[in-house]
Amino acid sequence: MTEHDLSAGTDPQRPRFPHDSAALTVWLTTLVRNREYGSLAELRRARGGTNAHIRAGWYGGDDHRDLFERMAFLFAIYHQGRPTPSYGHGSLGAAARRIGDGTGRGPDNPGAQRLLDRIVASRRIPWRHLQHAVTRLRSCEQPPPSWTGLTEDLIKWNDRKARVAYRWSVEFHTPPARDRETQHTPTTRKDTSS
Repeated sequence: MTEHDLSAGTDPQRPRFPHDSAALTVWLTTLVRNREYGSLAELRRARGGTNAHIRAGWYGGDDHRDLFERMAFLFAIYHQGRPTPSYGHGSLGAAARRIGDGTGRGPDNPGAQRLLDRIVASRRIPWRHLQHAVTRLRSCEQPPPSWTGLTEDLIKWNDRKARVAYRWSVEFHTPPARDRETQHTPTTRKDTSS
């Protein structure tokens, strides 16, 4: 084995470092909480290479450095000028349901519908459309998707068994719980066998 092989990370004896999506989210929310505006501004630079990007990449382990750097970028875009951090909740599909205005949100908003359609139709991770979705959520003053969950979903983006894009689409189009209860009240069947 040559010195180049060792430095390239191909040494079978070298320990592999796993990713940690939750730790990335904790670190990013700490930046907001501690008002580390310089680091957050570095993360908003789309082309990484800054100390903050490199640190975000550490949480990606050996296999997901670039993805974690890009997730930190999305997080920083959403939190620009925000004094309190948001861990977010739900998937991107559920979050996209919150995009819109007084005339309609989610499936009732043509812009939100088109945006989600572009996201779920992409074979590769649709970073530009994800940035647009995060920006729209921010401008609508709606909570983002769970940053940890979004990171994990994007890691599995090309996993056919995970069906991330399909799940996001289903969650986007799922009616609110109260509408489902009133529209789909179970009917009781009378037993006619007697």
